[in-house]
Amino acid sequence: AYAQLRAEGYVQGRMRGATRVVPSPPERAMRAATPPAGPPASPHKGRPSRRANILTKASIPELAPFEEAPRAFRSGVPAVDIFPIDIWGRIMAKRWRRVPPGALSYGRPFGFQPLRQAVADYLNAARGVRCTAEQVLIVNGSQQGLDLAARVVLDPGDQAWLESPGYPGASKAFIAAGAALVQVPVDDQGLIVSEGRRLAPNAHAAFVTPSRQLPLGMTMPAARRQELLAWARAAGAWIVEDDYDSEFRYVDRPLAALQGLDPNGCVIYCGTFSKVTFPAVRLGYLVVPDALIDAFAAARIASDYTSPHLTQAVMADFITEGHFERHIRRMRSIYRGRQEVLVTAAERQLAGLLEVKRAESGMNLIGWLPAGSNEGDVVRAAKERSVDVLPLSRFGGSLPRAGLLLGYAGVRDREIEEGVTRLAQALEQLVR
Repeated sequence: AYAQLRAEGYVQGRMRGATRVVPSPPERAMRAATPPAGPPASPHKGRPSRRANILTKASIPELAPFEEAPRAFRSGVPAVDIFPIDIWGRIMAKRWRRVPPGALSYGRPFGFQPLRQAVADYLNAARGVRCTAEQVLIVNGSQQGLDLAARVVLDPGDQAWLESPGYPGASKAFIAAGAALVQVPVDDQGLIVSEGRRLAPNAHAAFVTPSRQLPLGMTMPAARRQELLAWARAAGAWIVEDDYDSEFRYVDRPLAALQGLDPNGCVIYCGTFSKVTFPAVRLGYLVVPDALIDAFAAARIASDYTSPHLTQAVMADFITEGHFERHIRRMRSIYRGRQEVLVTAAERQLAGLLEVKRAESGMNLIGWLPAGSNEGDVVRAAKERSVDVLPLSRFGGSLPRAGLLLGYAGVRDREIEEGVTRLAQALEQLVR
């Protein structure tokens, strides 16, 4: 007992002498001093940077707290209740039992080597990406990947193409790097390269979602992809390809990635595990051209050094043991069915109020509102009935009419049908 008290700093003593309580117990050293009484000091005159103010104004939808279950029609949320958490837990427990001491230290900036190899093997086979494990950089979600890519390839003031409408998270990453954003319109084939050339022929980078444009959902055909690659080669520009939910294609095989068509190493490929497994896993990956490997390693060290070892190790086992691809196949079937439930219910209850059509892939659908509709009014009316919808205006750009983004992946069939009923009530109220 005395030895424990000495170890924790409560008593002190001398050999063959008395043991006494210390004048200042350890708790006192751990407590902050009481702040002085009196009126508060004058506010600090410092201000955030102009870039921080721009970031604050750039809109990204607020994510729901993790305690809340997904509800109709929250976008970008997978069916986390179907994820095989028991398998994940067993792998995690096995990894903890066998964890070597070195795994508790700092890892490598590019990530856990077995996971990098597993990702490279998967992308080669499933996405047509041409890469080695040495090019795979494990990151804490695709948003960190976009942030790193923007900071590595752009200097403050450099022009960068972004799809319009397009992913707000990409805009934030490019703004944080100090880029001058060039909003390039899209058509039914994706980003219009000729418009990009007209607006900013010497831009240093372009952000695209060629497999499934966010938010409109079209696919960039081969000719347009070759046109984009030809511009990047001629301009010495980099292309950042976001392949955010390409696994969920419901007709034919998943489309090959743009990166696989690139013979010159100008495409930075970005993928995520959040949409395929569960968002809290906070793991994504980049495939980095050979010429940029050292630069990305330095940028990662300056950011947060590396991703957590245990999560990476569990994901590596989850992939190599076959659970990852089995889960994708299962979710592809479930999401195809949920999309059909949404379209069928919309055709039955939303005719004349919201036009919803089937899509060949993805986790959400577009709902087009009647001409003259106000998206803000619709979003508020839906929220009053516990329905979440995103206005298409949130993604910027010029659209022919107002619309909504409807997520269905994380919502069960019955909740989809009930959500359509409540959304119909909200729209009918506005029409009246």
